[in-house]
Amino acid sequence: MTAPITEETVARLVDVFYERARRDPLLGPVFDQAIEDWDGHLAVIGRFWSAHLIGGPHGGGRMFMAHAQLPIEPAHFDRWLALFDQTAAELLPPDAHRKAMKTANHAASSLKAGLFTVPGVRFGKPRGDVG
Repeated sequence: MTAPITEETVARLVDVFYERARRDPLLGPVFDQAIEDWDGHLAVIGRFWSAHLIGGPHGGGRMFMAHAQLPIEPAHFDRWLALFDQTAAELLPPDAHRKAMKTANHAASSLKAGLFTVPGVRFGKPRGDVG
């Protein structure tokens, strides 16, 4: 039997993943531009993953609106998923890894559907005008 997922496990997952994401050539520049308060961001993300991996409330959130104005394309989500999968596989037991990836894939699919459903349009705007 594997050890239960703890808040410390979730915090390590979030910290290691975002260290990697910030160094990533595709993701890093987006995070550098978008996040001013890293401690606050990591706390919000930690609550999200804690709620999904351990249980309990995560205080809602504005995931779609937080991503709607970023200069991102579907490839950013694909890279985010690949990097998150690698990190979760390294740090979580297999059952928790599968659960995390189910949540991650659902979030990425939902965001991509909302942002990029109409070809050539980004959330109601032409793709070149995301600002």
